[in-house]
Amino acid sequence: MTGSVTLHDVARRAGVSLATASRALNGSANRVVGEALRERVLRAAAELRYSPNAHAQAMARRRTRIIGLSLHDIADPYFSAVAAGVMREAETHGLLVTMASTGHRPGAETDYVGAFRRHWATVVIVVGSRTDDRAATDRLAEELAAFEAEGGRAVAVSQPRLPVDTISIDNRAGARDLGHTLHDLGHRRFAVLAGPADLLTATERVDGFREAVAHRGGRLAPEHVVPGPFTRDGGYAAMQRLLDEEPDVSCVFAVNDVMAVGAMAALRDRGVDLPAGMAVAGFDDIATLRDVSPALTTVRIPLEEIGALAVRLALDEGADRPRLRRVAGEVVVRASTPRLPA
Repeated sequence: MTGSVTLHDVARRAGVSLATASRALNGSANRVVGEALRERVLRAAAELRYSPNAHAQAMARRRTRIIGLSLHDIADPYFSAVAAGVMREAETHGLLVTMASTGHRPGAETDYVGAFRRHWATVVIVVGSRTDDRAATDRLAEELAAFEAEGGRAVAVSQPRLPVDTISIDNRAGARDLGHTLHDLGHRRFAVLAGPADLLTATERVDGFREAVAHRGGRLAPEHVVPGPFTRDGGYAAMQRLLDEEPDVSCVFAVNDVMAVGAMAALRDRGVDLPAGMAVAGFDDIATLRDVSPALTTVRIPLEEIGALAVRLALDEGADRPRLRRVAGEVVVRASTPRLPA
């Protein structure tokens, strides 16, 4: 019975024209229905248990109740945590999340934003580090600008390289704080599993850690900085390459937690005791990895809260809102980096 109720029925019950009922329920860019009249239409719709047609609403508003979420790799706990925060906050606003995982494919972010734009998404959220490919960043920036010019709202969780509201993690400062903390624990001989050389998140974390080591009078030897994919297997392979060089190192910093877990697996496979034979630290404090043994020292980033903040920022219509929000990390010391004897 409820499926047979039409907008004509709602208009008749409310005693208004069909156009007024449509504007009250679907919104209009040109004419705004008075609050009393709108309440009358909403009451009539509730009494009749009217379910508005989502496609019709999109046609009227040229927007859907959809958030388009683009991220690099949903299998990576970092991105899944941010996505969880986006979905949790979207639900409170009656919004549906459509998610696309780029798999780190060049140009995929731009393609997905274009698809969200063609499907009239209300909000687009782009999550992921920029790279040193300036042309790719410029293409994505153009697509996001076009989306916002048509009335959408976009937010990036990334470095501030795009012309949209941005939530930026202070990677350099977090890694610098971690370096100082590890020095205070007595560690002096470091290596870094550095991630991909073209990924700004990775280079920022390496640079921050190097600054801390230099500030304390040490030096990070070039041969002790080993690049690799931003994955568990990347950390495993990078750790194996480092061990092949038989380095004089007491502590390894992996620039994200999943690489750190791979590094710990490689150390065990090579018969190195953890943490007595080698201390390990990571970055991000991924909740699903907190039960690894020994527990991982890391830099905590509130990933789910960042996802929720991205939605709130996109829906904030305040003209004076800050375009850039920086999020600081917090060093969490756990068993993987014990204090060394003085």
